[in-house]
Amino acid sequence: MDGNHEILVIGTGFAGIGMGVRLREMGITDFAILEQGDGVGGTWRDNHYPGAACDVQSLLYSFSFMQNPRWSRMYAEQREILDYLNQVTDAYGVRPHIKFGCQVVRAAWNDRRGSWKVELSDGRSFSCKVLIAGTGGLSRPALPEIRGQDTFQGDAFHTARWNHGLDLTGKTVAVIGTGASAIQVVPAIASKVGALKLFQRTPPWIMPKPDREIGAKEQKMFEALPFTLNMARSKIYWTLESRLLGFVAKPKLMELVKREALANLRAEIKDPVLRAKVTPNYAFGCKRVLLSNDYYAALQRENVEVVTDGIDRIDAHSVVTRDGVSRPVDAIVYATGFQVGDFSAAPFDIYGAGGRDLREEWKHGAEAYLGASIAGFPNFFVITGPNTGLGHTSMVVMIEAHIQYIASALQTMREQGVASVDVKRAVQDGFNRKLHAKLSQTIWATGGCKSWYQTSAGKIVALWPGSTYTFRKRTEHFDMSKYEVTRPTAPEFVPAETPVEAPEPTVSAV
Repeated sequence: MDGNHEILVIGTGFAGIGMGVRLREMGITDFAILEQGDGVGGTWRDNHYPGAACDVQSLLYSFSFMQNPRWSRMYAEQREILDYLNQVTDAYGVRPHIKFGCQVVRAAWNDRRGSWKVELSDGRSFSCKVLIAGTGGLSRPALPEIRGQDTFQGDAFHTARWNHGLDLTGKTVAVIGTGASAIQVVPAIASKVGALKLFQRTPPWIMPKPDREIGAKEQKMFEALPFTLNMARSKIYWTLESRLLGFVAKPKLMELVKREALANLRAEIKDPVLRAKVTPNYAFGCKRVLLSNDYYAALQRENVEVVTDGIDRIDAHSVVTRDGVSRPVDAIVYATGFQVGDFSAAPFDIYGAGGRDLREEWKHGAEAYLGASIAGFPNFFVITGPNTGLGHTSMVVMIEAHIQYIASALQTMREQGVASVDVKRAVQDGFNRKLHAKLSQTIWATGGCKSWYQTSAGKIVALWPGSTYTFRKRTEHFDMSKYEVTRPTAPEFVPAETPVEAPEPTVSAV
């Protein structure tokens, strides 16, 4: 065994770093964060493709405990968000707890010892009393299964594995997919490549992105008068929260926003043939609504072709569609998203009490209690697990809610001398019955689309059908009565009583 800790956290995105900050604030120092990469950042470290940026305003897409008065734009680009996460890591003393180059391949609960054994790809292993998965839903690239794709002799890669060593200048490039990454990549490379073939299966609904620079005067105001930053953040929060009404309670309200989206589409694309190709045939909001000011313009370039015939196969030098047309390409970019709908809690094997396999438990669709606890998997917590994704606001809000819930669980375990907690099966089942009954009435279920929010069988496993305000209230305090507990004969789970003094956080320009 290469390391024994009270707590292991997996991943160093917003979830893992935020959890590390909270553990230190609680006075818990016997923890490690396992990271497969060589730096922090998670999604924002891996997704560095041209044009990568956030589609939630920067002031809200950040931790409430370390707001940044110096965002350069309303919607931050990838590099700036990554810099911010590094700042948080260092400002709160989390980096010494991180073990880089640790790719977890297996985690198993030992019933006799009451602990987890975590195994790495290089043969090392760790043990812990509490295991926390902060790997998120956007950590495993999804590659489509296309006949002959392995025979392609050009360069091919997923947007989350962008090959910056490849010069695309003058090349003919195929982009497969028209989701969130594609609408950023296409405008970023269209003027550089010789020709771009965009293979579209389902067009997305797109709204203008109200982006702008945040000037020096505004930054100085936020820094000198923090209440103005709080007010601006609060305004964004409640504005986005109000949009939930159309997604959940009154799906018919989406017709009003749909008219705006169609008006924008008509204004942006004059060619009726192209406009017809990129007009969705499902309800607005059923799939993720995307924001862009330059995607439609990029599609109208002379060197860009939007292909709507399905792909039949890929051969050594081309992509062949079902109508028999072969389009020679030098490179293929898979803008095909991530494994979310049929996901398990983390990209590794997990075995709980009695050796139960999480993948088997979730073969009909992932379920958890409050997205954080899974029956039969003691002392295992997930940050933003099943049904905690959002279609209307910042995921950082949900991440912080889960961090609070886990912190409350750890504190309650310490106070009550509890060795392990395992959510009751009846509690989890009851929670999910109510949750899916509510989901069945939402735009995501009734809007006539298939999306990554769902499993292949149509079960919605990614989204929370309510407000983040409600979720935060439900996760504010850990309720031990919902869990089966075991107690040691002598206290084993006793983190340090005296909180560790965290360095005073400072935010430098990012």
